[in-house]
Amino acid sequence: MRRVFRGVGLIAVMAGAASCGNVVRQGRSPVYLVIDTFQVATGITTSPTYTSSPLLSDVQTKGSVFNDLGQVTLRLSLKDVGSSVALAPSKNNEVTITRYHVDYIRADGRNTPGVDVPYGFDGTITGTAPTAATLIIGFELVRHDAKLEAPLVQLISNLNVINTIANVTFYGHDQVGNVVSVTGSVSVEFANFADPS
Repeated sequence: MRRVFRGVGLIAVMAGAASCGNVVRQGRSPVYLVIDTFQVATGITTSPTYTSSPLLSDVQTKGSVFNDLGQVTLRLSLKDVGSSVALAPSKNNEVTITRYHVDYIRADGRNTPGVDVPYGFDGTITGTAPTAATLIIGFELVRHDAKLEAPLVQLISNLNVINTIANVTFYGHDQVGNVVSVTGSVSVEFANFADPS
């Protein structure tokens, strides 16, 4: 009889865990970050215009190299929204972003950094997602150095295009120290595109 009850109990726990989404199980913070928009811009001008993807990343423009930029709009959402009364985040739930990581992958599975795709990198940014509004934060999506290294530097002298997906993970913490992260993705196409007039 004990085995039957243990088996039933184990099945109930497994079913409960399966019904919880990955967001609920991620970290100890009572909130998670949501990316509302992910936009991109070339760094050619001092006043970049952000648009939806894909980013057409020019490996050389008029003999020079420019970085490319990203911008995300972040907001908070509670893991437990309440049952009869809707809950709202408190000031302790505000999330401060402190750094980010960029990785590039290709759909064809050829993903060796420095051979098939640019090297991934870490960057630092700081901004706090408030409880009742959004945080818009900009960051470097493609470094200058990446355009001077393989495989991008080879694109200067040919007409090839490298199509990638940039996965960007933002890391931060709520105001009581719980770690929070979120990942967004954007298409990035690398080539030696025609220079603007």
